[in-house]
Amino acid sequence: MSSGFNVFEVRDRLISDFAGYISGFISIRDQRIRDTVESEFERGLLWPDPLIQLNPSFKRGGHVSDLVGQGLLHSECAKVFRRKESQDDAGTPLRLYKHQVDAVRAAATGGNYVLTTGTGSGKSLAYIIPIVDHVLKNGSGKGIQAVVVYPMNALANSQSEELRKFLCFGYPGGVGPVSFGRYTGQETRDEREEIQSNPPDILLTNYVMLELILTRPEEAGLVAAAKGLRFLVLDELHTYRGRQGADVALLVRRLRNRLDSQNLLCVGTSATMGGNGSPGTQRKEVSRVAGILF
Repeated sequence: MSSGFNVFEVRDRLISDFAGYISGFISIRDQRIRDTVESEFERGLLWPDPLIQLNPSFKRGGHVSDLVGQGLLHSECAKVFRRKESQDDAGTPLRLYKHQVDAVRAAATGGNYVLTTGTGSGKSLAYIIPIVDHVLKNGSGKGIQAVVVYPMNALANSQSEELRKFLCFGYPGGVGPVSFGRYTGQETRDEREEIQSNPPDILLTNYVMLELILTRPEEAGLVAAAKGLRFLVLDELHTYRGRQGADVALLVRRLRNRLDSQNLLCVGTSATMGGNGSPGTQRKEVSRVAGILF
Protein backbone atom coordinates (compact mmCIF):
# COMPACT_ATOMS: atom_id res chain seq x y z
CA MET A 1 0.00 0.00 0.00
CA SER A 2 1.40 3.39 -0.89
CA SER A 3 2.50 5.69 1.92
CA GLY A 4 0.13 8.48 2.92
CA PHE A 5 -3.04 6.62 1.95
CA ASN A 6 -4.71 3.85 3.92
CA VAL A 7 -8.07 2.73 2.57
CA PHE A 8 -9.08 1.29 5.95
CA GLU A 9 -8.44 4.63 7.66
CA VAL A 10 -10.57 6.31 5.02
CA ARG A 11 -13.31 3.77 5.69
CA ASP A 12 -13.11 4.36 9.48
CA ARG A 13 -13.37 8.14 9.04
CA LEU A 14 -16.33 7.70 6.70
CA ILE A 15 -18.12 5.42 9.16
CA SER A 16 -17.39 7.80 12.05
CA ASP A 17 -18.87 10.74 10.14
CA PHE A 18 -21.89 8.69 9.09
CA ALA A 19 -22.46 7.45 12.65
CA GLY A 20 -22.38 11.04 13.95
CA TYR A 21 -24.85 12.06 11.26
CA ILE A 22 -27.25 9.23 12.09
CA SER A 23 -27.06 9.65 15.86
CA GLY A 24 -27.86 13.37 15.52
CA PHE A 25 -31.39 12.44 14.44
CA ILE A 26 -32.02 9.95 17.22
CA SER A 27 -33.40 10.88 20.64
CA ILE A 28 -34.78 7.91 22.56
CA ARG A 29 -36.18 8.44 26.07
CA ASP A 30 -36.76 4.82 26.97
CA GLN A 31 -33.50 3.52 28.41
CA ARG A 32 -34.05 -0.08 27.30
CA ILE A 33 -34.76 0.90 23.71
CA ARG A 34 -31.82 3.35 23.71
CA ASP A 35 -29.48 0.65 25.01
CA THR A 36 -30.68 -1.79 22.34
CA VAL A 37 -30.22 0.73 19.53
CA GLU A 38 -26.75 1.74 20.73
CA SER A 39 -25.79 -1.92 21.04
CA GLU A 40 -26.86 -2.60 17.48
CA PHE A 41 -24.90 0.42 16.26
CA GLU A 42 -21.80 -0.84 18.08
CA ARG A 43 -22.23 -4.24 16.43
CA GLY A 44 -22.18 -2.53 13.03
CA LEU A 45 -25.84 -2.85 12.05
CA LEU A 46 -25.60 0.08 9.64
CA TRP A 47 -21.92 -0.26 8.72
CA PRO A 48 -20.73 -3.86 8.33
CA ASP A 49 -17.06 -4.82 8.29
CA PRO A 50 -15.12 -4.19 5.08
CA LEU A 51 -15.50 -6.87 2.42
CA ILE A 52 -12.14 -8.09 1.18
CA GLN A 53 -12.01 -10.38 -1.85
CA LEU A 54 -9.41 -11.61 -4.26
CA ASN A 55 -9.64 -10.08 -7.72
CA PRO A 56 -9.55 -13.03 -10.16
CA SER A 57 -7.27 -12.95 -13.15
CA PHE A 58 -9.08 -14.43 -16.11
CA LYS A 59 -7.12 -16.80 -18.30
CA ARG A 60 -6.19 -15.38 -21.68
CA GLY A 61 -7.10 -16.97 -24.99
CA GLY A 62 -6.18 -16.17 -28.57
CA HIS A 63 -6.83 -13.09 -30.67
CA VAL A 64 -9.91 -12.80 -32.87
CA SER A 65 -7.59 -12.99 -35.87
CA ASP A 66 -6.38 -16.38 -34.61
CA LEU A 67 -9.94 -17.72 -34.72
CA VAL A 68 -10.31 -16.30 -38.23
CA GLY A 69 -7.10 -18.05 -39.25
CA GLN A 70 -8.47 -21.32 -37.88
CA GLY A 71 -11.55 -20.96 -40.06
CA LEU A 72 -13.79 -20.62 -37.03
CA LEU A 73 -14.87 -17.04 -37.78
CA HIS A 74 -15.61 -15.04 -40.92
CA SER A 75 -12.62 -13.03 -42.12
CA GLU A 76 -14.42 -9.71 -41.55
CA CYS A 77 -14.56 -10.45 -37.80
CA ALA A 78 -10.85 -9.59 -37.62
CA LYS A 79 -11.72 -6.05 -38.75
CA VAL A 80 -14.88 -5.70 -36.69
CA PHE A 81 -13.57 -6.89 -33.35
CA ARG A 82 -10.71 -4.54 -32.63
CA ARG A 83 -10.19 -1.97 -29.91
CA LYS A 84 -11.40 1.32 -31.41
CA GLU A 85 -11.69 4.75 -29.85
CA SER A 86 -13.15 6.93 -32.62
CA GLN A 87 -14.95 6.82 -35.95
CA ASP A 88 -11.71 6.96 -37.95
CA ASP A 89 -9.82 4.53 -35.71
CA ALA A 90 -8.98 1.22 -37.42
CA GLY A 91 -8.25 -0.18 -33.98
CA THR A 92 -5.76 -2.57 -32.48
CA PRO A 93 -6.00 -6.38 -32.28
CA LEU A 94 -8.42 -7.71 -29.68
CA ARG A 95 -7.30 -10.59 -27.51
CA LEU A 96 -10.03 -12.68 -25.93
CA TYR A 97 -10.21 -14.47 -22.63
CA LYS A 98 -10.28 -18.26 -22.71
CA HIS A 99 -13.93 -18.39 -21.67
CA GLN A 100 -14.84 -16.11 -24.58
CA VAL A 101 -13.01 -18.39 -27.01
CA ASP A 102 -14.77 -21.40 -25.45
CA ALA A 103 -18.12 -19.68 -25.97
CA VAL A 104 -17.34 -18.94 -29.61
CA ARG A 105 -16.44 -22.59 -30.13
CA ALA A 106 -19.63 -23.70 -28.36
CA ALA A 107 -21.71 -21.50 -30.67
CA ALA A 108 -19.92 -22.95 -33.69
CA THR A 109 -21.25 -26.41 -32.75
CA GLY A 110 -24.81 -25.08 -32.85
CA GLY A 111 -25.47 -25.96 -29.22
CA ASN A 112 -27.09 -23.80 -26.56
CA TYR A 113 -24.82 -22.49 -23.82
CA VAL A 114 -24.69 -20.38 -20.66
CA LEU A 115 -21.63 -18.38 -19.67
CA THR A 116 -21.14 -17.66 -15.97
CA THR A 117 -18.11 -15.51 -15.26
CA GLY A 118 -17.08 -12.48 -13.25
CA THR A 119 -18.15 -8.91 -13.84
CA GLY A 120 -15.94 -7.13 -16.34
CA SER A 121 -14.76 -10.29 -18.05
CA GLY A 122 -16.49 -9.62 -21.38
CA LYS A 123 -19.65 -11.73 -21.21
CA SER A 124 -21.30 -9.78 -24.02
CA LEU A 125 -18.57 -10.65 -26.54
CA ALA A 126 -19.29 -14.31 -25.85
CA TYR A 127 -22.54 -13.95 -27.78
CA ILE A 128 -21.92 -10.86 -29.92
CA ILE A 129 -18.99 -12.46 -31.77
CA PRO A 130 -20.96 -15.61 -32.74
CA ILE A 131 -23.96 -13.48 -33.74
CA VAL A 132 -21.93 -11.14 -35.95
CA ASP A 133 -20.09 -14.12 -37.42
CA HIS A 134 -23.41 -15.78 -38.30
CA VAL A 135 -24.75 -12.62 -39.95
CA LEU A 136 -21.56 -12.19 -41.96
CA LYS A 137 -21.75 -15.78 -43.19
CA ASN A 138 -25.51 -15.75 -43.76
CA GLY A 139 -25.70 -12.26 -45.23
CA SER A 140 -26.93 -8.97 -43.78
CA GLY A 141 -30.37 -7.53 -44.50
CA LYS A 142 -32.19 -10.85 -44.30
CA GLY A 143 -34.36 -9.91 -41.35
CA ILE A 144 -33.75 -10.10 -37.63
CA GLN A 145 -31.29 -12.91 -37.03
CA ALA A 146 -30.65 -12.33 -33.32
CA VAL A 147 -32.67 -10.95 -30.41
CA VAL A 148 -30.80 -9.94 -27.26
CA VAL A 149 -32.99 -9.41 -24.19
CA TYR A 150 -31.77 -7.25 -21.29
CA PRO A 151 -33.46 -6.92 -17.88
CA MET A 152 -32.75 -3.16 -17.77
CA ASN A 153 -32.68 -0.47 -20.42
CA ALA A 154 -29.37 0.80 -19.08
CA LEU A 155 -27.73 -2.45 -20.12
CA ALA A 156 -29.27 -2.27 -23.59
CA ASN A 157 -28.04 1.31 -23.95
CA SER A 158 -24.53 0.35 -22.89
CA GLN A 159 -24.44 -2.60 -25.29
CA SER A 160 -25.70 -0.42 -28.12
CA GLU A 161 -22.73 1.89 -27.61
CA GLU A 162 -20.30 -1.04 -27.57
CA LEU A 163 -21.78 -2.41 -30.78
CA ARG A 164 -21.42 1.00 -32.38
CA LYS A 165 -17.69 0.95 -31.64
CA PHE A 166 -17.26 -2.48 -33.18
CA LEU A 167 -19.68 -2.29 -36.09
CA CYS A 168 -19.50 1.41 -37.04
CA PHE A 169 -16.07 2.71 -36.07
CA GLY A 170 -13.49 2.17 -38.77
CA TYR A 171 -16.04 1.90 -41.59
CA PRO A 172 -16.78 4.61 -44.20
CA GLY A 173 -19.70 6.74 -43.11
CA GLY A 174 -20.02 4.68 -39.94
CA VAL A 175 -21.89 1.96 -41.81
CA GLY A 176 -20.56 -1.48 -40.96
CA PRO A 177 -21.32 -4.90 -42.40
CA VAL A 178 -23.90 -5.84 -39.74
CA SER A 179 -26.84 -3.71 -38.60
CA PHE A 180 -28.27 -3.47 -35.10
CA GLY A 181 -31.05 -1.53 -33.42
CA ARG A 182 -32.27 -0.78 -29.90
CA TYR A 183 -36.01 -1.23 -29.39
CA THR A 184 -36.79 -0.83 -25.69
CA GLY A 185 -39.52 1.81 -25.47
CA GLN A 186 -37.10 4.73 -25.12
CA GLU A 187 -37.09 5.48 -28.83
CA THR A 188 -38.90 8.31 -30.58
CA ARG A 189 -41.73 7.55 -32.98
CA ASP A 190 -39.41 8.16 -35.95
CA GLU A 191 -36.82 5.76 -34.54
CA ARG A 192 -39.45 3.07 -33.97
CA GLU A 193 -40.84 3.51 -37.46
CA GLU A 194 -37.36 3.27 -38.95
CA ILE A 195 -36.71 -0.04 -37.18
CA GLN A 196 -40.14 -1.35 -38.22
CA SER A 197 -39.50 -0.36 -41.83
CA ASN A 198 -35.91 -1.64 -41.89
CA PRO A 199 -35.50 -4.40 -39.30
CA PRO A 200 -31.85 -4.75 -38.21
CA ASP A 201 -29.82 -7.95 -38.16
CA ILE A 202 -29.53 -7.69 -34.36
CA LEU A 203 -32.37 -6.41 -32.15
CA LEU A 204 -31.62 -5.22 -28.60
CA THR A 205 -34.69 -5.13 -26.38
CA ASN A 206 -36.14 -5.98 -22.96
CA TYR A 207 -38.64 -8.67 -22.06
CA VAL A 208 -41.54 -6.22 -21.65
CA MET A 209 -41.02 -4.77 -25.12
CA LEU A 210 -40.53 -8.23 -26.58
CA GLU A 211 -43.95 -9.15 -25.20
CA LEU A 212 -45.46 -6.08 -26.86
CA ILE A 213 -43.77 -6.87 -30.17
CA LEU A 214 -45.52 -10.23 -30.19
CA THR A 215 -48.93 -8.73 -29.41
CA ARG A 216 -49.23 -5.27 -31.01
CA PRO A 217 -50.39 -5.06 -34.65
CA GLU A 218 -47.99 -2.21 -35.46
CA GLU A 219 -45.02 -4.49 -34.71
CA ALA A 220 -46.25 -7.35 -36.88
CA GLY A 221 -43.55 -6.51 -39.41
CA LEU A 222 -40.85 -7.14 -36.82
CA VAL A 223 -42.34 -10.55 -36.03
CA ALA A 224 -42.36 -11.42 -39.72
CA ALA A 225 -38.77 -10.20 -40.09
CA ALA A 226 -37.67 -12.46 -37.23
CA LYS A 227 -39.12 -15.68 -38.69
CA GLY A 228 -36.56 -18.45 -38.38
CA LEU A 229 -34.65 -16.53 -35.67
CA ARG A 230 -31.18 -17.97 -35.10
CA PHE A 231 -30.05 -16.44 -31.77
CA LEU A 232 -31.98 -15.66 -28.60
CA VAL A 233 -29.90 -14.23 -25.76
CA LEU A 234 -31.01 -13.62 -22.17
CA ASP A 235 -28.42 -11.37 -20.57
CA GLU A 236 -28.14 -11.40 -16.75
CA LEU A 237 -29.91 -14.75 -16.62
CA HIS A 238 -30.03 -14.79 -12.79
CA THR A 239 -32.56 -11.91 -12.74
CA TYR A 240 -35.30 -14.10 -14.21
CA ARG A 241 -36.70 -15.92 -11.19
CA GLY A 242 -39.99 -16.14 -9.33
CA ARG A 243 -43.00 -14.68 -11.11
CA GLN A 244 -40.79 -12.68 -13.48
CA GLY A 245 -38.89 -15.84 -14.37
CA ALA A 246 -42.14 -17.65 -15.11
CA ASP A 247 -43.30 -14.75 -17.30
CA VAL A 248 -40.05 -14.77 -19.28
CA ALA A 249 -40.07 -18.56 -19.64
CA LEU A 250 -43.58 -18.43 -21.13
CA LEU A 251 -42.55 -15.50 -23.31
CA VAL A 252 -39.68 -17.54 -24.74
CA ARG A 253 -42.11 -20.35 -25.58
CA ARG A 254 -44.50 -17.98 -27.32
CA LEU A 255 -41.58 -16.51 -29.24
CA ARG A 256 -40.52 -19.97 -30.43
CA ASN A 257 -44.03 -20.72 -31.64
CA ARG A 258 -44.55 -17.40 -33.42
CA LEU A 259 -41.16 -17.39 -35.15
CA ASP A 260 -41.05 -21.08 -36.07
CA SER A 261 -37.37 -21.14 -35.13
CA GLN A 262 -36.34 -24.73 -35.71
CA ASN A 263 -32.63 -24.03 -35.23
CA LEU A 264 -32.83 -21.44 -32.47
CA LEU A 265 -29.61 -21.17 -30.47
CA CYS A 266 -30.23 -20.00 -26.91
CA VAL A 267 -27.56 -18.20 -24.91
CA GLY A 268 -27.55 -17.01 -21.31
CA THR A 269 -25.00 -14.97 -19.37
CA SER A 270 -24.59 -14.25 -15.68
CA ALA A 271 -21.97 -13.14 -13.19
CA THR A 272 -23.67 -14.63 -10.15
CA MET A 273 -25.20 -17.98 -11.09
CA GLY A 274 -23.55 -21.18 -9.97
CA GLY A 275 -24.44 -21.82 -6.35
CA ASN A 276 -22.54 -24.13 -4.05
CA GLY A 277 -20.87 -27.47 -4.58
CA SER A 278 -18.31 -28.76 -7.03
CA PRO A 279 -17.89 -27.20 -10.49
CA GLY A 280 -19.76 -30.16 -11.96
CA THR A 281 -22.66 -29.66 -9.56
CA GLN A 282 -22.76 -25.95 -10.35
CA ARG A 283 -22.83 -26.61 -14.08
CA LYS A 284 -25.74 -29.03 -13.67
CA GLU A 285 -27.70 -26.47 -11.65
CA VAL A 286 -27.07 -23.70 -14.18
CA SER A 287 -28.09 -26.06 -16.96
CA ARG A 288 -31.28 -26.99 -15.11
CA VAL A 289 -32.31 -23.36 -14.58
CA ALA A 290 -31.47 -22.39 -18.15
CA GLY A 291 -33.43 -25.39 -19.44
CA ILE A 292 -36.52 -24.22 -17.55
CA LEU A 293 -36.24 -20.67 -18.88
CA PHE A 294 -35.45 -21.54 -22.48
